[in-house]
Amino acid sequence: MAADHVIIGSGINGLVAASLLALKGRRVLVLEREATLGGCLRSEEATLPGFTHDVMAATFVLFMTGPAGAELGPHLARHGFEYCHTKHPTGVLRPDGSALVLTMDQAQNVAAFNALAAGDGDQHARDVGQIAADAPFLFALLGGNLWSWQTAKLLFGQMRRRGLRGLAAWMGSALAPARGWLEANYQSPLVQALWAPWVLHTGLTPESTYSAQMGKVIAFALEAAGAPIAKGGAASIVGAFKALIEENGGSLRTGADVERILTQGNKVTGVRLADGEEIACGSVLASVAPGQLFDRLLEGTDLPRDRTAVRQFRHGRGDFQLHYALDAPPKWRTDGLDDVALIHLTDGIDAVSKSANEAERGMLPETPTICVGQPHRLDPSRCPDGKAILWLQIPDAPRVIKGDAAGKIKGREWDDATREAFADRLEAILSHHIENFDAIKLARRAYSPRDLEAMNMNLVGGDPYGGHCGIDQFFIWRPFAHSTNGTGPVRGLVHIGASTHPGPGLGGGSGFNAAKRLGA
Repeated sequence: MAADHVIIGSGINGLVAASLLALKGRRVLVLEREATLGGCLRSEEATLPGFTHDVMAATFVLFMTGPAGAELGPHLARHGFEYCHTKHPTGVLRPDGSALVLTMDQAQNVAAFNALAAGDGDQHARDVGQIAADAPFLFALLGGNLWSWQTAKLLFGQMRRRGLRGLAAWMGSALAPARGWLEANYQSPLVQALWAPWVLHTGLTPESTYSAQMGKVIAFALEAAGAPIAKGGAASIVGAFKALIEENGGSLRTGADVERILTQGNKVTGVRLADGEEIACGSVLASVAPGQLFDRLLEGTDLPRDRTAVRQFRHGRGDFQLHYALDAPPKWRTDGLDDVALIHLTDGIDAVSKSANEAERGMLPETPTICVGQPHRLDPSRCPDGKAILWLQIPDAPRVIKGDAAGKIKGREWDDATREAFADRLEAILSHHIENFDAIKLARRAYSPRDLEAMNMNLVGGDPYGGHCGIDQFFIWRPFAHSTNGTGPVRGLVHIGASTHPGPGLGGGSGFNAAKRLGA
């Protein structure tokens, strides 16, 4: 068997690349190690029959607003992919019951923020307005091929427009941490609390360099495009991708564990599967973590610089997922939350910083930052009539447990007992905000960082972001300081996925960029 392009891994980036190349008539073969396609795009009846849960990723705003979604969206829609929306994309609920909800109406948000603290709404309008004004430049840096003449021309154009000092000042301001941005510009603790937890979803913390810019980008995106989910579950987009790829002559195989990328004279010649089958190809797009690529798939290939860099590569915090099947929609003790797509349970900047810091030090957070999704409100098909489901993501779980910040959980590894004890802590926080929670709870299912890695080997230690997202491992330095658009000394090999620029999320950016460089 032979192919023009073999794609290792069927996550969002692999599927985007395969689709674009197949649409150009290339012979494409997607190889997935697991029994299910999709990587982190996975839907299951995880709790009870009839209740469809997105086990990992759930929200598609990056895909809907990005170039991959723009180009592939009409094709995927023909094959059944459909977004489900709410006009209330996010909100925050503090321990005292106070809450703030964002809408997709900027004037309404400005008025609500100003009512909490004079000037906060006007500042919000300035922040998202600046992102909108900078969008062509900013989103090219966030998502495009950084090592390219196009980016060089873009930077030169910005230098001519802003001046050298002006461009340097813009770059400097873009490196500010979210804590500084929020505390200096917003007086209301509720407004600060609304945005502080979102930086965790970019693999950062409120103190991280450039987390302010990412927070502003998220504010802009949520207000403009909402927090859409996939009708029927995240796996529905996988089905649409599969149909599109096969419609254009491509193939996808599950249970196909690639053991080695075959090379000759530092050029890709094919791949060998764990069962010994060899497949010839012209290029390989590997959507895997760096350790998988250089320590396993390229074992025996002379790449000393990359192997040295792999040893220095750092993974970030782990992820914890908790899913509920409910006998009735939750009755929030605070009004106005019924139709909110994603609600963060946190007290504010300090609470977010504390929980993230504890997780980074290997501690189970005393009061974790919890993101609560209500998919049934956007997509009633996810559960039986009159029932409900909740999707909880905790983006600050330790990959390796060294202790418990509360001093109560004794486990020091992610075994079943520790997982359920941590889930009990989360449930206690959640149930505090929902009337009669115990009476409507039908079932729950928790996934620890270890469970998530067992489902997808690229989630090293449960890290959903493909590696720590600090500035030294991002942009032109992702995954390594010497990285260049996912290419290296092995001709025909392209490294894609969350570990490569433009990083994690459901935008499909690295797959899109790689396919375009290959002529798609």
